[in-house]
Amino acid sequence: MYKMLRIVLTLAIAALVLPACKHKQTPTPRDTMMGSGSQLGSNDSIVPGAFGDYGAGTGLESRDPNSTFGADGTYGGKQMFPSILSDVYFGFDSAAIAASERAKLQAAADYLMDNPSDSLLIEGYCDWYGTAEYNLALGDRRAGSARDFLITLGVDPSRVETLSKGSLESVSGLSKAEAAEDRRAELIVLK
Repeated sequence: MYKMLRIVLTLAIAALVLPACKHKQTPTPRDTMMGSGSQLGSNDSIVPGAFGDYGAGTGLESRDPNSTFGADGTYGGKQMFPSILSDVYFGFDSAAIAASERAKLQAAADYLMDNPSDSLLIEGYCDWYGTAEYNLALGDRRAGSARDFLITLGVDPSRVETLSKGSLESVSGLSKAEAAEDRRAELIVLK
């Protein structure tokens, strides 16, 4: 009798839970999120509210886009050099640093130790899957994860800044495998 009751309860719970798994959220197309024809340049900053309301209480603060990025390729008054260090890639919907990517962060830590006047800007990026709000948060977690890893390697926290670009520069319509290049943290040297 007890065994039969367990089976009936298990089937009843499954009947309630399985319909909730049918709904799959479709990704937000990039051009819908930003408006048709909009393009961001590589030095444009992401300001909450610029492309829609990201909601109150997200923890993101608005800032003047011209106060940090200069038109001449500077950030915070320092020249940006994006190709010195390798990008760190992440798994789908993850901010965890894979073992295969840790050597890139070790190389970045070594570079900063050898160049004490330089600092680093870490930009977190996402693929086009998910909402703009979610991807901004995930990009922030990816950049923060890389920053935290560098700090554990002995890098002074004041020499590392983070910025989330989310999915605003991603290519929409790609499969998850094709979009792997968009799931990254770019390590940009500031001199």
